[in-house]
Amino acid sequence: MSENSKALRPIASSWEWQFSAACKDLPSETFFHPDGERGPSRKNRIKNAKTICGGCPVIKECLKHALDVQEPFGIWGGKSEEERAELLAHRKFNPGLAS
Repeated sequence: MSENSKALRPIASSWEWQFSAACKDLPSETFFHPDGERGPSRKNRIKNAKTICGGCPVIKECLKHALDVQEPFGIWGGKSEEERAELLAHRKFNPGLAS
């Protein structure tokens, strides 16, 4: 069984944290870039999304989920795609570290 399939289990308790998420009623465009988004527009969207994440009571659970399933897109747990890739690379070279 791959690591990703372990994280994608249909157990409600694994997903309940999402009910408390600060983003739950916001449009997905706040956290996921539209096609062709570049420059200042992208930076502003990321900054706004991270501000929302900063006040979220489940930011740690969100980031853990994104890292566990290697979510390739969007802002998750207050981290961009690039930031999560860095964390995953660091984890790969330091497997004993927690997420």
